[in-house]
Amino acid sequence: MPNREIDIAYRVKYLSILDQEGQIDQELDPHLPGELLLKFYRAMVLARRFDERMLILQRQGKIGTFAPIKGQEAQIGAAAALLPEDWIVPSFREAPVELWRGKPMERMLLYYSGYSEGGRIQEGLNMLPVSVPVGSQMTHAVGIALGMQYRDQKSVAATFFGDGATSQGDFHEALNFASVYRLPVIFLCQNNHWAISLPRSRQTNSATLAQKAIAYDMPGVQVDGNDVLAVYCAVKEAAKRCRAGDGPTLIEMVTYRLSMHTTADDPKKYRTEQEVAEWEKRDPITRFEKYLTERQILGEGQIRATAEEIKTQIASAESRWQEIMAKGIDPLDMFDHAYAELTPSLLDQKEIVARELEEKK
Repeated sequence: MPNREIDIAYRVKYLSILDQEGQIDQELDPHLPGELLLKFYRAMVLARRFDERMLILQRQGKIGTFAPIKGQEAQIGAAAALLPEDWIVPSFREAPVELWRGKPMERMLLYYSGYSEGGRIQEGLNMLPVSVPVGSQMTHAVGIALGMQYRDQKSVAATFFGDGATSQGDFHEALNFASVYRLPVIFLCQNNHWAISLPRSRQTNSATLAQKAIAYDMPGVQVDGNDVLAVYCAVKEAAKRCRAGDGPTLIEMVTYRLSMHTTADDPKKYRTEQEVAEWEKRDPITRFEKYLTERQILGEGQIRATAEEIKTQIASAESRWQEIMAKGIDPLDMFDHAYAELTPSLLDQKEIVARELEEKK
């Protein structure tokens, strides 16, 4: 019987362009225009400040629980590497991506106020609503990609999930199906080291999460998830592969959530302050700001002006959200998005509800 090593097409690569001091690897510099870099910076700061404001609103009892994103703002790079016609399929910690794509902050506040209407995506944004069940959205992205492939479209479906989702069956089913049919899917794992209170070391013995791609014969790439340039370049390359018909890619974005899993969680129960402090040194916004200032793309005046603009922008969104809440949501709206054409039974139910509402006036 022959005893030989099997040749496997892929090996796992690691990509980092900006170190934690904001110094760039000159050989890997993507040479993006200053205007785009400033757009990255503003989007990351907006995501951080909006996250901080939502935490205050939640503690005041004005919105319900949500998943903070502090420390994971470099995901902006993934959204920026995609085209408007590409589809984004998020989990529940992709507020920066949603903001980049154009989802209004007031709709996000409405969703976390308990109104499912807040999850409605405007026509043309090519994005699915937040998905709370862990891992379920990956198979949705695969379905979208299958449809695009069937229609001969050159678009891409990018789906986000956490490290905890790689332990779900959906993850393996999605990667297997996508690989077999060479679908245009980018699987983006935000590895923030904690699945609620379960550390990554208790979840898998794999040296990386990216290497799980090898079992499904697709590229697996690990990137510094706190480096917006590395994230951008990795996703850009994966999207290029998709458009060429070369199939899916798994990208592991190594990052860290500096806040809690959700606002119903107390991370001090399971992780140390020292661990958090070490990751604060790798803050994606701080390192990117250092890089921009050293290149003289960003100055102190711009930093202050950006902060003020964002403060005003968030306040305006909050005012619009309050106006929506004061006006109220039309209960009849719940019938409008179940089917393209309402079934006879739903039409009857809608008429009954309409009559009851009229009688109460």
